[in-house]
Amino acid sequence: MAAEPTTPGAPIEQPSARARARDRWEAAADRSWGVIRRVHLGTQQPANWLQLFHFAVVGGTGYVVNLIVFSLLTKGADLNHIVAAIGAFAVAVTNNFLLNRQWTFRRQGSTEAHAGFQAARFFAVSLVGLAVNLGVLALLVDGAGMSELPAQAIAVAVATPVNFIGNKLWTFTPR
Repeated sequence: MAAEPTTPGAPIEQPSARARARDRWEAAADRSWGVIRRVHLGTQQPANWLQLFHFAVVGGTGYVVNLIVFSLLTKGADLNHIVAAIGAFAVAVTNNFLLNRQWTFRRQGSTEAHAGFQAARFFAVSLVGLAVNLGVLALLVDGAGMSELPAQAIAVAVATPVNFIGNKLWTFTPR
């Protein structure tokens, strides 16, 4: 269908609220599919699997740090499990940022980029992971009645893929 010629001075028709909402939805869907496509294509590259292994090793150290701090805060300091999880997160995320920057994503150019900028992005991704962690932790402890430490161990494991994909695709992406 050809566009009708407009007369000079004629009012320009604005898209409806429904059309604008549909356009925003389509743009968000396109971005989401773009991320899914990048993840799918990335799984076909052997170097990404090695990088995932490095991320898992770093995550393992962070996992141990997280559980030790969590245990010290819940048992030693008698803090609530949610408050303790946030404290453990702060210590573990610092550990993980430093190790991931120096080892996991070094070949991706992470050490050439500004550390402060990367730290801010790493922290933002980690906050999304923390939200997943806290949601799972609350479901397991408060909803299912599971003991705090095993529930935290499961919650951290569930949040790990969110952290890897966010850091791989956003935090340590070469500019």
